[in-house]
Amino acid sequence: MKENLKKYLTEVVGTFFLVLTVFCCSFNSLGIAAPFAIATVLAAMVYAGGHISGGHYNPAVSLAACIRGALPVKQFIPYIIAQFLGGVVAVFTFYFLVGEKIVFVPADFNTCQLLVAEILFTFALCYVVLQTATVKKTEGNSYFGFAIGITVLAGALSVGGTFCSGAFNPAVALSAGIANALSWKLAGYTILANVIGGILAAIIFKLTCTEEK
Repeated sequence: MKENLKKYLTEVVGTFFLVLTVFCCSFNSLGIAAPFAIATVLAAMVYAGGHISGGHYNPAVSLAACIRGALPVKQFIPYIIAQFLGGVVAVFTFYFLVGEKIVFVPADFNTCQLLVAEILFTFALCYVVLQTATVKKTEGNSYFGFAIGITVLAGALSVGGTFCSGAFNPAVALSAGIANALSWKLAGYTILANVIGGILAAIIFKLTCTEEK
């Protein structure tokens, strides 16, 4: 139980800093620099917590890992609770830091484009995680955090803000809904797309990977 609590706390911390960075970048209007900051903090947190919890920080990744067999089924729910908790706490921390009433204008996207874009890059993210962090042939590699971070960077630069919010993560989508940065309708579609992307990644992984852990 003690070891599991360490994993859950690690997931809270990693998701917290990921979501906090997302909101701070939006507040500071970093523009093109924002995806780099987000990808960098994600990579850093993956390296920091990967040896403890796997460094998921994303319910879609945890779902894919669970289907793949890299995360015990009994730990799946605690993992996503920890991740959503980290995201929600990050939202309130952000509002505390800015010290003023921030009114986001909810982003608006075409629903079909949003679904396709979020599914594709959530798939890419989860697929990269499974291939670089859960396979014996790549076990102990030094590039897994970098690979995960640049996948998010690629997604954010290519489709984020144009076709979708670029969340690729239900915890980020839920936090955006809470902050009204994304309407609840689009946040819901984003979460649905992320779940589908995670499931597809696990299926394709099982079809393409010749070595099980």
